[in-house]
Amino acid sequence: MKRKNWSPHESDMKTVVPIHNVVNEMCWARILEWEQMHENKCGGPRLLRFEGKIKNVTPKARLRSFVGYQLPFDRHDWTVDRCGKPVRYVIDFYQGKTDPKNPNAPSFFLDVRPALTVEGAWDRTRRFFGF
Repeated sequence: MKRKNWSPHESDMKTVVPIHNVVNEMCWARILEWEQMHENKCGGPRLLRFEGKIKNVTPKARLRSFVGYQLPFDRHDWTVDRCGKPVRYVIDFYQGKTDPKNPNAPSFFLDVRPALTVEGAWDRTRRFFGF
């Protein structure tokens, strides 16, 4: 958090850590949805690493901002091991819509997708067209 120029207080961590954990679990669930397209005979994908890239806006996020959408407040790249092959995923984190019934509840929208490689573009195409 300090790398992102946030100065949290220790008392904030009781709230921040559970939210952070839920968001990470949501990211992993979305990655597993993408990974279902691939046969996996080695026990499923495993997370190799992740890195925050808040200063690197993805091309998709940049294009969306040109037509009036907000930029993400954070970005991560997660790399998974798919049976010995590293596969990178890009995650843009957006502020979600406020729940009128619970306006103080945190709300996030996660745009999780394969990185724009040849294989990643093919996966995106397959998902878009449903095959």
